[in-house]
Amino acid sequence: MGFYRNARVKDAAAFRRVLPLILVTLVAVLFLVYLLRTHSVPHTVPMSSFEQVKRYSDRLLDNIKKPKLPNRSSLSILLEQRNSLPPRNLDLFPTLEKDYIPIVLYVHNRPQYLDIVVKSLSAVEGISETLLIVSHDGYFEEMNKIIDGIRFCQVKQIFAPYSPHLYPDSFPGVSSSDCREKGDSQKGKCTGNPDQYGNYRSPKIVSLKHHWWWMMNTVWDGLNETRGHAGHILFIEEDHFIFPNAYRNIQLLVELKSKKCHECYAANLAPSDVTAKGEGGQILIAEKIGNVGYAFNRTVWNKFHSKARDFCLFDEYNWDITMWATVYPSLGGPVYTLRGPRRSAAHFGKCGLHQGQGEKSPCIDNGVVNIEVEENDKVRNLHSDWNVDYIVNQQGYKAGFKGWGGWGDDRDHQLCLDFADMYPLQTPYHLL
Repeated sequence: MGFYRNARVKDAAAFRRVLPLILVTLVAVLFLVYLLRTHSVPHTVPMSSFEQVKRYSDRLLDNIKKPKLPNRSSLSILLEQRNSLPPRNLDLFPTLEKDYIPIVLYVHNRPQYLDIVVKSLSAVEGISETLLIVSHDGYFEEMNKIIDGIRFCQVKQIFAPYSPHLYPDSFPGVSSSDCREKGDSQKGKCTGNPDQYGNYRSPKIVSLKHHWWWMMNTVWDGLNETRGHAGHILFIEEDHFIFPNAYRNIQLLVELKSKKCHECYAANLAPSDVTAKGEGGQILIAEKIGNVGYAFNRTVWNKFHSKARDFCLFDEYNWDITMWATVYPSLGGPVYTLRGPRRSAAHFGKCGLHQGQGEKSPCIDNGVVNIEVEENDKVRNLHSDWNVDYIVNQQGYKAGFKGWGGWGDDRDHQLCLDFADMYPLQTPYHLL
Protein backbone atom coordinates (compact mmCIF):
# COMPACT_ATOMS: atom_id res chain seq x y z
CA MET A 1 0.00 0.00 0.00
CA GLY A 2 2.93 2.39 0.73
CA PHE A 3 4.17 2.02 -2.84
CA TYR A 4 0.80 2.98 -4.31
CA ARG A 5 0.47 5.99 -1.98
CA ASN A 6 3.92 7.26 -3.01
CA ALA A 7 3.08 6.76 -6.66
CA ARG A 8 -0.17 8.71 -6.31
CA VAL A 9 1.61 11.59 -4.56
CA LYS A 10 4.25 11.80 -7.30
CA ASP A 11 1.66 11.61 -10.06
CA ALA A 12 -0.42 14.31 -8.40
CA ALA A 13 2.58 16.65 -8.05
CA ALA A 14 3.50 16.22 -11.69
CA PHE A 15 -0.11 16.70 -12.80
CA ARG A 16 -0.45 19.97 -10.86
CA ARG A 17 2.56 21.40 -12.65
CA VAL A 18 1.17 20.79 -16.15
CA LEU A 19 -2.53 21.33 -15.38
CA PRO A 20 -2.57 24.92 -16.71
CA LEU A 21 -1.03 23.82 -20.01
CA ILE A 22 -3.51 20.96 -20.34
CA LEU A 23 -6.48 23.23 -19.66
CA VAL A 24 -5.38 25.87 -22.15
CA THR A 25 -4.76 23.27 -24.85
CA LEU A 26 -8.12 21.62 -24.20
CA VAL A 27 -9.98 24.93 -24.42
CA ALA A 28 -8.26 25.82 -27.68
CA VAL A 29 -9.00 22.43 -29.25
CA LEU A 30 -12.68 22.46 -28.22
CA PHE A 31 -13.13 25.98 -29.51
CA LEU A 32 -11.61 25.15 -32.89
CA VAL A 33 -13.76 22.03 -33.19
CA TYR A 34 -16.80 24.21 -32.53
CA LEU A 35 -15.72 26.61 -35.27
CA LEU A 36 -15.24 23.83 -37.78
CA ARG A 37 -18.64 22.34 -37.01
CA THR A 38 -20.58 25.59 -37.17
CA HIS A 39 -18.90 27.26 -40.14
CA SER A 40 -18.00 26.24 -43.63
CA VAL A 41 -14.33 25.32 -43.45
CA PRO A 42 -12.34 28.49 -44.22
CA HIS A 43 -8.77 28.61 -45.46
CA THR A 44 -7.86 30.34 -42.18
CA VAL A 45 -9.60 30.74 -38.87
CA PRO A 46 -10.50 34.44 -38.32
CA MET A 47 -8.04 36.26 -36.08
CA SER A 48 -10.91 37.33 -33.82
CA SER A 49 -11.55 33.65 -33.07
CA PHE A 50 -8.00 33.14 -31.88
CA GLU A 51 -8.30 36.27 -29.77
CA GLN A 52 -11.42 34.82 -28.16
CA VAL A 53 -9.51 31.63 -27.36
CA LYS A 54 -6.66 33.63 -25.86
CA ARG A 55 -8.99 35.79 -23.73
CA TYR A 56 -10.79 32.73 -22.41
CA SER A 57 -7.50 30.94 -21.74
CA ASP A 58 -6.11 33.97 -19.90
CA ARG A 59 -9.23 34.10 -17.73
CA LEU A 60 -8.82 30.40 -16.98
CA LEU A 61 -5.18 30.87 -15.97
CA ASP A 62 -6.08 33.82 -13.75
CA ASN A 63 -8.30 31.51 -11.69
CA ILE A 64 -5.48 29.04 -11.09
CA LYS A 65 -3.74 29.50 -7.73
CA LYS A 66 -0.63 31.62 -8.06
CA PRO A 67 2.13 31.95 -5.48
CA LYS A 68 1.76 35.00 -3.21
CA LEU A 69 5.30 36.31 -3.32
CA PRO A 70 6.38 39.38 -1.29
CA ASN A 71 5.93 42.89 -2.68
CA ARG A 72 8.92 43.80 -4.81
CA SER A 73 11.49 46.48 -4.14
CA SER A 74 12.85 48.50 -7.05
CA LEU A 75 16.22 46.76 -6.74
CA SER A 76 14.54 43.36 -6.70
CA ILE A 77 12.67 44.17 -9.92
CA LEU A 78 15.85 45.43 -11.59
CA LEU A 79 17.83 42.33 -10.66
CA GLU A 80 15.13 39.97 -11.87
CA GLN A 81 15.18 41.75 -15.22
CA ARG A 82 18.89 41.01 -15.40
CA ASN A 83 18.08 37.33 -14.98
CA SER A 84 16.60 37.35 -18.49
CA LEU A 85 19.76 38.62 -20.15
CA PRO A 86 21.61 36.14 -22.39
CA PRO A 87 24.93 34.66 -21.28
CA ARG A 88 28.04 36.80 -21.74
CA ASN A 89 31.10 35.87 -23.80
CA LEU A 90 29.02 34.55 -26.70
CA ASP A 91 31.49 36.30 -29.00
CA LEU A 92 34.29 34.16 -27.56
CA PHE A 93 32.32 30.92 -27.18
CA PRO A 94 29.37 31.03 -29.61
CA THR A 95 28.42 27.36 -29.19
CA LEU A 96 28.33 24.74 -26.46
CA GLU A 97 29.50 21.17 -26.83
CA LYS A 98 26.95 18.43 -27.38
CA ASP A 99 25.79 16.88 -24.07
CA TYR A 100 27.51 19.60 -22.08
CA ILE A 101 26.97 19.70 -18.32
CA PRO A 102 26.03 23.21 -17.10
CA ILE A 103 27.79 24.37 -13.96
CA VAL A 104 25.91 26.42 -11.36
CA LEU A 105 27.99 28.36 -8.84
CA TYR A 106 25.94 29.77 -5.97
CA VAL A 107 27.41 32.65 -4.00
CA HIS A 108 26.66 35.16 -1.24
CA ASN A 109 29.22 37.75 -0.17
CA ARG A 110 32.64 36.23 0.31
CA PRO A 111 34.73 37.86 -2.45
CA GLN A 112 38.02 36.51 -1.12
CA TYR A 113 36.61 33.00 -1.60
CA LEU A 114 34.94 33.66 -4.93
CA ASP A 115 38.17 34.94 -6.42
CA ILE A 116 39.87 31.65 -5.57
CA VAL A 117 37.04 29.56 -7.01
CA VAL A 118 36.94 31.53 -10.27
CA LYS A 119 40.70 31.18 -10.71
CA SER A 120 40.43 27.44 -10.12
CA LEU A 121 37.60 27.18 -12.67
CA SER A 122 39.72 28.98 -15.26
CA ALA A 123 42.19 26.08 -15.15
CA VAL A 124 39.57 23.33 -15.56
CA GLU A 125 39.99 21.26 -18.70
CA GLY A 126 36.85 21.58 -20.84
CA ILE A 127 35.46 24.64 -19.05
CA SER A 128 35.14 26.50 -22.37
CA GLU A 129 32.72 23.81 -23.60
CA THR A 130 30.00 24.55 -21.07
CA LEU A 131 27.83 27.27 -19.52
CA LEU A 132 28.62 28.70 -16.09
CA ILE A 133 25.61 30.10 -14.20
CA VAL A 134 26.36 32.21 -11.13
CA SER A 135 23.46 32.52 -8.69
CA HIS A 136 23.75 35.47 -6.29
CA ASP A 137 22.04 35.69 -2.90
CA GLY A 138 21.73 39.47 -2.87
CA TYR A 139 23.68 42.07 -4.79
CA PHE A 140 27.24 42.91 -3.74
CA GLU A 141 29.38 45.01 -6.06
CA GLU A 142 32.69 43.32 -5.28
CA MET A 143 31.20 39.91 -6.06
CA ASN A 144 29.74 41.28 -9.28
CA LYS A 145 33.11 42.64 -10.43
CA ILE A 146 34.76 39.25 -10.05
CA ILE A 147 32.13 37.60 -12.25
CA ASP A 148 32.40 40.45 -14.77
CA GLY A 149 36.04 39.50 -15.23
CA ILE A 150 35.36 35.92 -16.39
CA ARG A 151 36.54 35.31 -19.97
CA PHE A 152 37.06 31.55 -20.06
CA CYS A 153 33.51 30.35 -20.87
CA GLN A 154 29.94 31.46 -21.40
CA VAL A 155 28.71 32.92 -18.13
CA LYS A 156 25.24 33.96 -16.97
CA GLN A 157 24.39 35.72 -13.72
CA ILE A 158 21.11 35.35 -11.90
CA PHE A 159 20.05 37.17 -8.74
CA ALA A 160 17.59 35.87 -6.16
CA PRO A 161 14.93 38.63 -6.29
CA TYR A 162 13.47 37.67 -2.92
CA SER A 163 16.75 37.50 -1.04
CA PRO A 164 16.38 38.92 2.50
CA HIS A 165 19.43 41.05 1.71
CA LEU A 166 17.33 43.09 -0.75
CA TYR A 167 14.63 43.91 1.82
CA PRO A 168 16.18 46.03 4.60
CA ASP A 169 12.91 46.91 6.32
CA SER A 170 10.33 44.29 5.35
CA PHE A 171 9.89 40.54 4.99
CA PRO A 172 11.79 38.48 3.87
CA GLY A 173 14.29 40.89 5.40
CA VAL A 174 13.94 42.45 8.84
CA SER A 175 10.63 44.09 9.66
CA SER A 176 10.07 46.50 12.55
CA SER A 177 7.19 44.31 13.76
CA ASP A 178 9.21 41.08 13.85
CA CYS A 179 9.45 39.13 17.09
CA ARG A 180 13.03 39.10 18.33
CA GLU A 181 13.28 37.73 21.85
CA LYS A 182 11.99 34.43 23.20
CA GLY A 183 8.40 34.76 24.30
CA ASP A 184 7.68 37.92 22.28
CA SER A 185 4.86 36.34 20.29
CA GLN A 186 3.02 35.46 23.50
CA LYS A 187 2.71 39.18 24.23
CA GLY A 188 0.76 39.60 20.99
CA LYS A 189 2.69 42.67 19.82
CA CYS A 190 4.92 41.22 17.11
CA THR A 191 4.92 39.05 14.02
CA GLY A 192 6.57 35.67 13.69
CA ASN A 193 6.69 32.11 14.96
CA PRO A 194 9.54 30.67 17.02
CA ASP A 195 11.41 27.57 15.98
CA GLN A 196 11.35 24.37 18.04
CA TYR A 197 13.91 25.92 20.41
CA GLY A 198 11.97 29.15 20.98
CA ASN A 199 14.15 31.31 18.70
CA TYR A 200 12.78 33.67 16.04
CA ARG A 201 13.93 33.93 12.46
CA SER A 202 17.16 35.59 11.47
CA PRO A 203 17.06 36.77 7.83
CA LYS A 204 20.77 36.18 7.27
CA ILE A 205 20.32 32.59 8.46
CA VAL A 206 17.15 31.69 6.54
CA SER A 207 18.63 33.15 3.36
CA LEU A 208 20.80 30.03 2.98
CA LYS A 209 17.88 27.69 2.46
CA HIS A 210 15.75 30.21 0.56
CA HIS A 211 18.50 30.92 -1.94
CA TRP A 212 19.25 27.24 -2.61
CA TRP A 213 15.58 26.38 -3.17
CA TRP A 214 14.89 29.44 -5.32
CA MET A 215 18.00 28.68 -7.36
CA MET A 216 17.02 25.05 -7.94
CA ASN A 217 13.51 25.95 -9.08
CA THR A 218 14.79 28.76 -11.29
CA VAL A 219 17.62 26.83 -12.91
CA TRP A 220 15.59 23.72 -13.63
CA ASP A 221 12.24 25.31 -14.48
CA GLY A 222 12.69 29.02 -15.09
CA LEU A 223 15.75 29.90 -17.18
CA ASN A 224 15.57 29.76 -20.96
CA GLU A 225 19.05 28.25 -21.01
CA THR A 226 18.30 25.27 -18.76
CA ARG A 227 14.56 24.66 -18.39
CA GLY A 228 14.64 22.25 -21.34
CA HIS A 229 17.84 20.56 -20.15
CA ALA A 230 17.11 16.92 -19.33
CA GLY A 231 20.66 15.90 -18.46
CA HIS A 232 22.82 16.58 -15.44
CA ILE A 233 23.71 19.96 -13.95
CA LEU A 234 26.73 20.39 -11.67
CA PHE A 235 26.34 22.57 -8.56
CA ILE A 236 29.27 24.13 -6.71
CA GLU A 237 29.63 26.80 -4.02
CA GLU A 238 31.82 29.84 -3.55
CA ASP A 239 34.17 28.00 -1.17
CA HIS A 240 34.75 24.93 -3.36
CA PHE A 241 38.18 24.75 -4.98
CA ILE A 242 37.75 22.98 -8.32
CA PHE A 243 40.55 20.78 -9.61
CA PRO A 244 41.61 20.89 -13.30
CA ASN A 245 40.18 17.41 -13.96
CA ALA A 246 36.78 18.10 -12.38
CA TYR A 247 34.76 18.56 -15.57
CA ARG A 248 36.21 15.51 -17.33
CA ASN A 249 35.67 13.40 -14.21
CA ILE A 250 32.05 14.49 -13.74
CA GLN A 251 31.38 13.72 -17.40
CA LEU A 252 32.56 10.14 -16.93
CA LEU A 253 30.79 9.70 -13.59
CA VAL A 254 27.51 10.82 -15.15
CA GLU A 255 28.00 8.31 -17.95
CA LEU A 256 28.84 5.46 -15.57
CA LYS A 257 26.12 6.23 -13.03
CA SER A 258 23.29 4.67 -15.03
CA LYS A 259 25.42 1.65 -15.94
CA LYS A 260 27.11 0.80 -12.67
CA CYS A 261 24.96 2.27 -9.88
CA HIS A 262 21.20 2.06 -10.35
CA GLU A 263 20.64 3.37 -6.82
CA CYS A 264 22.72 6.48 -7.53
CA TYR A 265 20.70 9.67 -7.82
CA ALA A 266 23.73 11.90 -8.29
CA ALA A 267 27.46 12.11 -8.97
CA ASN A 268 29.92 13.92 -6.70
CA LEU A 269 33.36 15.46 -7.16
CA ALA A 270 34.34 14.88 -3.52
CA PRO A 271 33.54 12.64 -0.54
CA SER A 272 30.55 13.50 1.64
CA ASP A 273 33.06 14.05 4.45
CA VAL A 274 34.33 17.46 3.40
CA THR A 275 37.62 16.91 5.25
CA ALA A 276 38.45 13.72 3.32
CA LYS A 277 40.62 13.53 0.21
CA GLY A 278 39.39 10.09 -0.85
CA GLU A 279 40.44 6.50 -0.37
CA GLY A 280 42.77 6.22 -3.33
CA GLY A 281 43.06 3.03 -5.36
CA GLN A 282 41.24 1.91 -8.49
CA ILE A 283 37.60 1.72 -7.49
CA LEU A 284 34.47 3.87 -7.69
CA ILE A 285 32.63 4.79 -4.52
CA ALA A 286 28.85 4.87 -3.95
CA GLU A 287 27.90 6.71 -0.76
CA LYS A 288 25.42 9.29 0.53
CA ILE A 289 25.09 12.47 -1.54
CA GLY A 290 27.59 15.11 -0.50
CA ASN A 291 27.34 18.89 -0.72
CA VAL A 292 30.60 19.54 -2.59
CA GLY A 293 30.40 19.39 -6.38
CA TYR A 294 27.19 17.40 -6.88
CA ALA A 295 25.36 16.75 -10.16
CA PHE A 296 21.93 15.26 -10.90
CA ASN A 297 19.46 15.25 -13.80
CA ARG A 298 15.90 16.45 -14.37
CA THR A 299 14.33 13.15 -13.40
CA VAL A 300 15.93 13.46 -9.98
CA TRP A 301 14.99 17.14 -9.73
CA ASN A 302 11.34 16.26 -10.31
CA LYS A 303 11.57 13.78 -7.44
CA PHE A 304 13.05 16.46 -5.20
CA HIS A 305 10.47 19.01 -6.29
CA SER A 306 7.65 16.62 -5.40
CA LYS A 307 8.95 16.77 -1.80
CA ALA A 308 8.57 20.54 -1.54
CA ARG A 309 6.44 20.36 1.60
CA ASP A 310 8.91 18.08 3.34
CA PHE A 311 11.73 20.46 2.43
CA CYS A 312 9.91 23.70 3.25
CA LEU A 313 8.30 22.72 6.55
CA PHE A 314 11.27 21.03 8.25
CA ASP A 315 12.69 23.17 11.05
CA GLU A 316 16.28 23.33 9.80
CA TYR A 317 17.91 26.34 8.15
CA ASN A 318 20.56 24.34 6.25
CA TRP A 319 19.40 23.05 2.88
CA ASP A 320 21.79 20.07 2.90
CA ILE A 321 20.81 18.84 6.36
CA THR A 322 17.16 19.23 5.35
CA MET A 323 17.78 17.01 2.33
CA TRP A 324 19.62 14.38 4.38
CA ALA A 325 17.07 14.30 7.19
CA THR A 326 13.80 14.55 5.25
CA VAL A 327 13.91 14.45 1.44
CA TYR A 328 16.35 11.63 0.72
CA PRO A 329 14.79 9.25 3.28
CA SER A 330 11.33 9.90 1.79
CA LEU A 331 12.26 8.69 -1.71
CA GLY A 332 11.50 5.08 -0.90
CA GLY A 333 14.87 3.38 -1.13
CA PRO A 334 18.65 3.80 -0.92
CA VAL A 335 19.89 7.17 -2.22
CA TYR A 336 23.52 7.02 -3.33
CA THR A 337 25.90 9.22 -5.27
CA LEU A 338 28.78 8.00 -7.42
CA ARG A 339 32.27 9.44 -7.05
CA GLY A 340 35.89 8.61 -7.63
CA PRO A 341 38.44 7.46 -5.05
CA ARG A 342 40.21 10.81 -5.20
CA ARG A 343 38.58 14.22 -4.82
CA SER A 344 38.26 16.63 -7.75
CA ALA A 345 36.94 19.47 -5.59
CA ALA A 346 37.80 20.62 -2.09
CA HIS A 347 35.93 22.65 0.52
CA PHE A 348 38.23 25.33 1.91
CA GLY A 349 35.94 27.90 3.60
CA LYS A 350 36.28 28.85 7.23
CA CYS A 351 33.52 31.50 7.27
CA GLY A 352 29.91 30.42 6.89
CA LEU A 353 27.72 31.80 4.12
CA HIS A 354 25.97 34.11 6.57
CA GLN A 355 29.27 35.42 7.96
CA GLY A 356 30.17 37.72 5.11
CA GLN A 357 31.13 41.37 5.01
CA GLY A 358 29.20 44.36 6.26
CA GLU A 359 28.50 42.99 9.73
CA LYS A 360 29.48 44.35 13.14
CA SER A 361 31.70 41.32 13.75
CA PRO A 362 32.27 39.68 10.38
CA CYS A 363 34.14 36.42 10.03
CA ILE A 364 37.64 37.34 8.87
CA ASP A 365 39.52 35.05 6.51
CA ASN A 366 42.35 36.22 4.28
CA GLY A 367 41.24 33.81 1.57
CA VAL A 368 44.58 32.01 1.42
CA VAL A 369 44.24 28.32 0.61
CA ASN A 370 46.86 25.65 0.65
CA ILE A 371 45.43 22.95 -1.59
CA GLU A 372 48.02 20.89 -3.39
CA VAL A 373 47.19 20.11 -7.01
CA GLU A 374 49.22 17.12 -8.19
CA GLU A 375 49.78 15.96 -11.76
CA ASN A 376 47.13 13.27 -11.28
CA ASP A 377 44.60 16.03 -10.52
CA LYS A 378 45.14 17.67 -13.92
CA VAL A 379 43.83 14.82 -16.07
CA ARG A 380 40.85 12.50 -15.88
CA ASN A 381 41.86 9.91 -13.29
CA LEU A 382 38.84 7.57 -13.39
CA HIS A 383 38.33 4.45 -15.49
CA SER A 384 35.10 2.92 -16.76
CA ASP A 385 36.18 -0.65 -15.96
CA TRP A 386 36.50 -0.02 -12.22
CA ASN A 387 34.06 -1.73 -9.87
CA VAL A 388 31.81 0.13 -7.43
CA ASP A 389 32.26 -0.12 -3.67
CA TYR A 390 29.12 0.77 -1.67
CA ILE A 391 29.46 2.54 1.67
CA VAL A 392 26.38 1.75 3.76
CA ASN A 393 25.20 2.88 7.18
CA GLN A 394 27.26 6.06 7.10
CA GLN A 395 27.37 8.40 10.03
CA GLY A 396 25.77 11.81 9.82
CA TYR A 397 22.34 13.39 9.48
CA LYS A 398 19.55 11.02 8.55
CA ALA A 399 15.85 10.34 9.09
CA GLY A 400 14.86 11.00 12.70
CA PHE A 401 17.07 14.05 13.18
CA LYS A 402 14.76 16.86 14.30
CA GLY A 403 16.81 19.74 12.92
CA TRP A 404 18.87 22.58 14.35
CA GLY A 405 15.99 25.02 14.07
CA GLY A 406 16.16 28.53 12.69
CA TRP A 407 13.27 27.76 10.31
CA GLY A 408 10.10 28.01 12.37
CA ASP A 409 8.41 31.08 10.92
CA ASP A 410 5.26 30.39 8.89
CA ARG A 411 6.23 33.18 6.50
CA ASP A 412 9.45 31.38 5.57
CA HIS A 413 7.55 28.13 5.09
CA GLN A 414 5.10 29.81 2.73
CA LEU A 415 7.77 31.67 0.76
CA CYS A 416 9.63 28.41 0.27
CA LEU A 417 6.45 26.68 -0.94
CA ASP A 418 5.73 29.61 -3.26
CA PHE A 419 9.16 29.21 -4.86
CA ALA A 420 8.12 25.68 -5.81
CA ASP A 421 5.11 27.09 -7.69
CA MET A 422 6.84 29.94 -9.55
CA TYR A 423 7.06 28.17 -12.90
CA PRO A 424 3.95 25.99 -13.40
CA LEU A 425 4.15 26.04 -17.20
CA GLN A 426 7.90 26.01 -17.67
CA THR A 427 8.86 22.37 -17.27
CA PRO A 428 8.38 20.52 -20.57
CA TYR A 429 5.52 18.15 -19.81
CA HIS A 430 7.10 15.23 -21.63
CA LEU A 431 10.03 15.30 -19.17
CA LEU A 432 7.87 14.99 -16.04
